[in-house]
Amino acid sequence: MSPIANNLTYSATILVADDDDDIRLALELLLTNQGYRVIEAVDGKETIIQANRHSPSLVLLDMNFSRDTTSGQEGLDILQQLQQLQIPVILMTAWGSVELAVTGLKQGACDFFEKPWHKDKLLNAIAQQLKHSKLEQQNSGFKQLLSQAPHSDWICQSQSMQAIESLVQQIAPTDANILILGENGTGKSQLAQRIHRLSTRAEQAFISVNMAAIPDNLFESELFGHQKGAFTDAKQNRIGRFQLADQGTLFFDEIGSLPINLQPKLLRVLETGQYEVLGNSQTFQSNVRLISATNANLQDLVTQQLFRQDLLYRLNTLVITLPPLRERIDDVAPLANGFISKFCQKYQKPMLTLSATALTQLKQHQWPGNIRELSHVIERAVLLATTNEITEAQLQLITSTNAPSVVLQPLEQAEKQLVEKAMAVTDGQVVEAAKLLEISRNALYRRLEKFEIKHES
Repeated sequence: MSPIANNLTYSATILVADDDDDIRLALELLLTNQGYRVIEAVDGKETIIQANRHSPSLVLLDMNFSRDTTSGQEGLDILQQLQQLQIPVILMTAWGSVELAVTGLKQGACDFFEKPWHKDKLLNAIAQQLKHSKLEQQNSGFKQLLSQAPHSDWICQSQSMQAIESLVQQIAPTDANILILGENGTGKSQLAQRIHRLSTRAEQAFISVNMAAIPDNLFESELFGHQKGAFTDAKQNRIGRFQLADQGTLFFDEIGSLPINLQPKLLRVLETGQYEVLGNSQTFQSNVRLISATNANLQDLVTQQLFRQDLLYRLNTLVITLPPLRERIDDVAPLANGFISKFCQKYQKPMLTLSATALTQLKQHQWPGNIRELSHVIERAVLLATTNEITEAQLQLITSTNAPSVVLQPLEQAEKQLVEKAMAVTDGQVVEAAKLLEISRNALYRRLEKFEIKHES
């Protein structure tokens, strides 16, 4: 090992495994001058011992030790053991051949070079591999965090939802693209997550993209990523959603809002599986399971020339239509009880129960905001409850049985009342209120300003 002082800070630790003393010394001098910490091994057994002891960032592995000087098989055997430790390996040999290099790369080596080496090329290969390994670790950690997102309860007691559950069990293990249709708030994103959890990609990342929230000029950057300097505001590298979802599931929410001018960019990657990172000429191969969702009638949009027919064909290999909450009354009680449990825990309140009259009122309500509206109603009721029971008073609902008849009034006044009600139902959350009203967030902001309705910015 290099006699460099122990108090130095090293950029990375590199294990040099070679039975030739001169080779090890030459590499030690070269690498320590570049700020790397160097540890050494003279045979296969010591290589594995040092790798387990020091967990190096990279191994430079000779392919021919003393017992076998030409075939490279000994190096390949050690490579397999290092693969189990998940340590990147660059192979080196004085008996290099294309066939041997290909074999080593196929078995997991990240690069290959011959001795004697070209100094600059070797240093560049090491630097590139260390950078790649760091990005892989960061990406892996990010994916792990994403895949550990809490799972929402899936309720399917009603006959219509049981039929959907049966279909989900059948198609989830496949890699077929799925299009989920349904009104706002019916649980399309929860269904997408359930399909992912039942798929063969369940251990990989589930990446959700709200297509309505991506500005046109950032579409390619968000989906495919960019390199630092690719455009004016590209201050650092960015990993795109396709790369984040690699080997996992990519969920496009509100796919119907994708502008027609951006649709060909998405269509290309869906047709070929290939895409480019902005600022990088290399072509990457996509490996994701695609699930999309929308409350829009895509066929109507196709007729209006607002959505490409060929893109729709790529999205709707299988179609699932979620029923609105008013058509799945048998699910109201278990959904409500699930939300009660959730919000009692959130607000540190003792467990509450629904009164019989409150449950009847929940079942009679039309739920224009579907499950999302039910969640907001129950959250408010939990906060307002003063006993161990939630009553009609805490629900603050007007059911269809006692709803007043429609009163004719100026359209602008009616619009203001609708906006105020949507903001009240969603507790002032502009994004949720906009979804409830089925208008864009910007359109709602304009109405809030117009009617001077106070809201959080």
